Amino acid sequence: MSSQSRPSEQEEHVSQFFQIHAENPQPRLIKQAVEIIRKGGVVVYPTDSSYAMGCQIGDKNAVERVRRLRQLDKTHNFTLICCDLSQMGLFAKIDTGIFRLLKAHIPGPYTFILNGTREVPRLLLHEKRRTIGLRVPQNPILLALLEELGEPLMSVSLILPGDEEPMTDPYEIRERLEKQVDLIIDGGYGDLKASTIIDLSGDEPEVIRVGCGDPTPFMVEA
Repeated sequence: MSSQSRPSEQEEHVSQFFQIHAENPQPRLIKQAVEIIRKGGVVVYPTDSSYAMGCQIGDKNAVERVRRLRQLDKTHNFTLICCDLSQMGLFAKIDTGIFRLLKAHIPGPYTFILNGTREVPRLLLHEKRRTIGLRVPQNPILLALLEELGEPLMSVSLILPGDEEPMTDPYEIRERLEKQVDLIIDGGYGDLKASTIIDLSGDEPEVIRVGCGDPTPFMVEA
């Protein structure tokens, strides 16, 4: 069949839409969501800040789809959403001082930029600095997904090209993205702010973006 007569994937494809209880996620829907992720799906899900978009960490095609949807260049710090601090330690170099900082602020609406370990796929690392963003969220739906998946989820905030703030309404997200992602999880309205980003890869903490998390504990006086 010629390419002219074959419909494009985008024309054929309509995403699934799961309404998952914000406090008591339905195990059946969580399992179905993880199956979609494992099959290379790009998924939109709630966090403890704004909605986010992500996929399985080692899936190159899915990561590239996310990169195209967000129009991200190779210097963007992707984020690995982890279930706890010990899982973060597999993917980032964490010394005693950083460990204490992280333990005091996770789970919570923070993304920490850290130097990545060899466990991080190269396509997710910042091209020049070899860093990766990591976070542990306080959101029952996302934590249930992570537990069922058994590994971190590659994630970026759901701030679409041309927008200054993340999308918050699951039905609006559905209208804009239902032919471009594989699953949208409706966990209620999201926050207008993304996570606060703290760079811990250098000698001193540096606040990169102020979002939902209080940046005050990380501000270093000049």
